[in-house]
Amino acid sequence: MSLKNPYGDFEISEPQALRALAHPVRLAILEHLQRHGPATATGLSPHVGATPSVVSWHLRHLATFGLVTDWDGATSKRERWWQAVARGFRFTVPDSAEGQSAGQQLRGEMFARNADAPQQWLLREEPRLDPEWRALAGMADTRFVATADELRQLEESIEELIAPYVRRKEESSPDGARIVRMLRYLLPEPGDDAPAETDDPPSGVGDGPAETSDGPAAS
Repeated sequence: MSLKNPYGDFEISEPQALRALAHPVRLAILEHLQRHGPATATGLSPHVGATPSVVSWHLRHLATFGLVTDWDGATSKRERWWQAVARGFRFTVPDSAEGQSAGQQLRGEMFARNADAPQQWLLREEPRLDPEWRALAGMADTRFVATADELRQLEESIEELIAPYVRRKEESSPDGARIVRMLRYLLPEPGDDAPAETDDPPSGVGDGPAETSDGPAAS
């Protein structure tokens, strides 16, 4: 495990770990632990849409790859408590057929999980905001021209800028601070000379910056 990246994310790159995480229930479990803190399988069950026994199985699978671990802060030992090892995770895709396939699978699950997030925010959260915060919310759909190295540098610069807010503890935040969720997609487009589409995973999947899914400050 490495926490040396700007966000302190857990980093994974093994195809087996990527494929293990590419499951809607496991992603839901990890997200809930990262955002809300330690929990038992029973406590997680209603939030992730699975029975406690199924949740326990998924937790043990996540633990196999180091994404979750036992929490020893519980006052009762009757149930097993779990915690996420970091507030977020990021992954890089190995330049192999197995790695590209696993990375594409995980990306697909993450895209699907977040596809409805803006609409749900619009319906549930936006009406409860005061005018100042409502005015700050929004989205951007920007196209620009860059080389692979420039895009990598841009992503690193954005992370360095946001990192102090991601790693800030809620209890030590200034008065008036709120949790803000940022969904950031980097979607390179193929050039005119790109090969025709095939059924195989696209080449160069692992050439871009690491992909992240972080805790409550930037998710």
